[in-house]
Amino acid sequence: MATSKKIYFYPVWLRIWHGLNALGIVILIVTGISLQNIESSFIGFNSAINLHNISGVVVTLGYLIFFVGNIITNNSKYYIVKPKGFIKRPLKQIYYYMWGMFHNMKAPYPLSEKRKFNPLQKYFYIIVMYLVVPMVIITGFALLFPEIIIENVYNLSGVFVTAIFHSALGFFISIFLIIHLYVATIGKSPIDNFKSIFNGWH
Repeated sequence: MATSKKIYFYPVWLRIWHGLNALGIVILIVTGISLQNIESSFIGFNSAINLHNISGVVVTLGYLIFFVGNIITNNSKYYIVKPKGFIKRPLKQIYYYMWGMFHNMKAPYPLSEKRKFNPLQKYFYIIVMYLVVPMVIITGFALLFPEIIIENVYNLSGVFVTAIFHSALGFFISIFLIIHLYVATIGKSPIDNFKSIFNGWH
């Protein structure tokens, strides 16, 4: 940022959601991997299932906090995408990440009271939070109650197709989490953004 002015980006409700979501997602990833490789897992099968299901419910409740919170507060303004420069803006940010920040180039989209995310972050957050996470929740509950799943999909077991789709979405979220953590270290210091999510101030 070009200014040292503090901005209150993360209200209490958003920090509570972030904490619940982070913990739940990590447990879901660990238990999900364990269920895929149960023979080499350090978690028992039944324990992995129970933890996975409980964490899934926690993440779902957390998502409701996020979704409703964005509706009743002004946090939703950070997710609005403007048509102008729809392609140019994220490409400019990609160039900065791949070359500019290693050559002392100023960030093209510094954070401000009107901008909490750069264009690339915004696009990915919208995809993850409004498409991938809801689909993971829906497929997760479908697997929890398999009787509601369509029996056959193009001669394949509906449960099998749902499980594959659920796992693929989980893998996407796992990759996103790694990238998210890396990008969070980009700033004046590697811990600045992590401190912000605890105290609310950027």
